Amino acid sequence: MINVKKFVVNDYQECTHVVSDDTGEAIIIDCGVFKPGERRRLIEYIDGKQLRPVRLLMTHAHVDHAYGNDLIHEHYGLLPEVHEGDKELMTRVLPQRLDELFHPYPYPVPMPEHYLVDGEVITFGNHSLQVIHVPGHSPGSAVFYCADEGVAFTGDTLMSLWIGRWDLIFGSEVDLGMSLRRIAETLPDDTVIYPGHYNKSTMDKVKARNRDFRYMCGLKF
Repeated sequence: MINVKKFVVNDYQECTHVVSDDTGEAIIIDCGVFKPGERRRLIEYIDGKQLRPVRLLMTHAHVDHAYGNDLIHEHYGLLPEVHEGDKELMTRVLPQRLDELFHPYPYPVPMPEHYLVDGEVITFGNHSLQVIHVPGHSPGSAVFYCADEGVAFTGDTLMSLWIGRWDLIFGSEVDLGMSLRRIAETLPDDTVIYPGHYNKSTMDKVKARNRDFRYMCGLKF
């Protein structure tokens, strides 16, 4: 059984997830902690539960999902991992955007040594996550899916009542539509989704209530 701890952080109300199992190993997904209190609470939770983070994953390389990467690197020696489609976004656009926002950005911006690919399997403890490439919100957006537990971390591509924007840099409406259809075909209806913003949901509820998702997937209203 896995445990998912959600932290709602930064001015974008981004969801940082710490995922662990009974072995104590953990992965951190989309570490967006920025404010001192947010950063402190995350470390207190991980250390207080005696967790051992083994991977730092990003569903995509937008600023609100990257603020806390330096913190995890400093405390646990982990570098961020994002799909290879977001390599330019990660290495060139992200540092520039952070400096533009904060004049300059006050923290280091660690870079990946390993880029994820579609179908890659990420293991921690007794569990594994499959990388599902879902471009559109960004070229390298990805879903992390644990079939055994029926949970998926969908980032900003799919949320309970919304879908990801495609009008940001490198976004694509066409790609997003294809990615949403792939998600609809891949994830069973009882899959619990943990998005990058807002509350968790299940795929059957998303199909019933998310009008943008229904439209993009060609589902009847």
